[in-house]
Amino acid sequence: MLKRIFLFVILALIILVAILFFNTWKVQKNMRQVAEVQLIETDDAVVQRFSDALKIPTVSYENPADFDSVPFLDFITFLKNNYPLTDSLLDKRIVNRFSLLYKWQGSDASLAPVVFMGHIDVVPVGAPNTSLKTEKSPTELKSSMNSRWDVAPFGGEIKDGFIWGRGAIDDKISVIGNIETTDKLLSEGYQPKRTIYFAFGHDEEIGGRAGAVEIVKLLKSENVFPYYVMDEGGIITENRIPKITEPVALIGVAEKGFISIKLSVDIPGGHSSMPSKDLAIEILSKAIVKLRENRFPAQITPPVAQFIDYITPLMPMPEKLVFANRWLFEPVLLGAYEASDAGNATVRTTTAPTIFKSGYKDNVLPTQAEATVNFRILPGSTSDDVVNHIRKVVADERIRIEKGSFLSEPSPVSPVTHAGFKQIEECILQVFPEVTVAPYLVVGGTDSRYYNEICENIYRFLPVVDPIGFHDINERIGVEDYKKALQFYYQLIKAAGEQ
Repeated sequence: MLKRIFLFVILALIILVAILFFNTWKVQKNMRQVAEVQLIETDDAVVQRFSDALKIPTVSYENPADFDSVPFLDFITFLKNNYPLTDSLLDKRIVNRFSLLYKWQGSDASLAPVVFMGHIDVVPVGAPNTSLKTEKSPTELKSSMNSRWDVAPFGGEIKDGFIWGRGAIDDKISVIGNIETTDKLLSEGYQPKRTIYFAFGHDEEIGGRAGAVEIVKLLKSENVFPYYVMDEGGIITENRIPKITEPVALIGVAEKGFISIKLSVDIPGGHSSMPSKDLAIEILSKAIVKLRENRFPAQITPPVAQFIDYITPLMPMPEKLVFANRWLFEPVLLGAYEASDAGNATVRTTTAPTIFKSGYKDNVLPTQAEATVNFRILPGSTSDDVVNHIRKVVADERIRIEKGSFLSEPSPVSPVTHAGFKQIEECILQVFPEVTVAPYLVVGGTDSRYYNEICENIYRFLPVVDPIGFHDINERIGVEDYKKALQFYYQLIKAAGEQ
């Protein structure tokens, strides 16, 4: 009997190993063939125009009182003066004073339009955590932070092979890249079959409610339901995926949700020489520690599963064997993802305390304490799930739980089988033939979240390689990298208009 059991176990192991290696063997790299294209010529003038666009400080501040409308009006004038064909031949509308919507009418009205997005605004030049002072005016930020840059943040300087300035990556490259290549196509007499919209919001960095939301309302009121939408989001990376040495172009097919929760305590205070048993700061601190120690469970959501399927052929052994047999090794994969901050954010609804306020004098026990905890929500979960999780983990009736004013649920997952994804993939391979394309989950947020109301096929990609200075000091893009990005926008706009 024992011998039979032993032989059965051996046979089962042999079969299991055979299945594992068969699954690994059948994984093949996607060798999609794309038609060769004649790349466009780019000169120093296109670089100078981009440089000039970076000189306009279209900054979005959290405090509405700090908003300066002049740069945004200057930017609209800049586009008009530098891209006259786009300005005069396309139907241009200014939405809510500072956002822009261009319509390039196609010759075939039966085709649903495509929307290419970007945003005009940029984050302040100040880097985070540089001072204990939590609020700074624009003037204070400028004086305290400009010295940390190697160049003037809004100087648009071209040096050492780079174009420097806030917005070089996030996200004036999308705005100028689309308009620059559209002007060139117009100069060549190009007429699209499919109508193309260019939608540029002016407040993406603070939520997009005055820009993208209003643009979507306008499109919906005119019964515009796009064939697909493309926004910023993914990039080309050469060194950010462990164990993979080949460059990978990441097309975002979904993005996480966003909610900030305010936790507050209000109890009697007193003199610090006679501290009571329960202190407001202590109660709230313990609650935050509980939330950090009782995290949401890690899971592989559909966009992450798709990403794994696409990149598995690039993996070396034994990692390829593990990735090719996710059905067996999912716990191992989750452990690998959890080992890094970026990986952890990909497989988990994250919990991040970001603001803590309490007390005003060193010998007074504060009666109130308040904290803000930011959650980025995985697809498949909701903001209500977050609130329920907090209540269960904190389990303290003294703590009040309130949703923040800004809320974004996780986006639906856009299909990789849609022609829009395939079109973006093809244009990437035409301009960047050395890369492998893969879908992925965007862990941040973009204005495209609002387009879910009118379109099911939303993709997020920026044609840059491992961007430098994203929301940080010394933001910049290589001159040749910028020219290559223009090649991509040219091919994609033309392809979208023809199919």
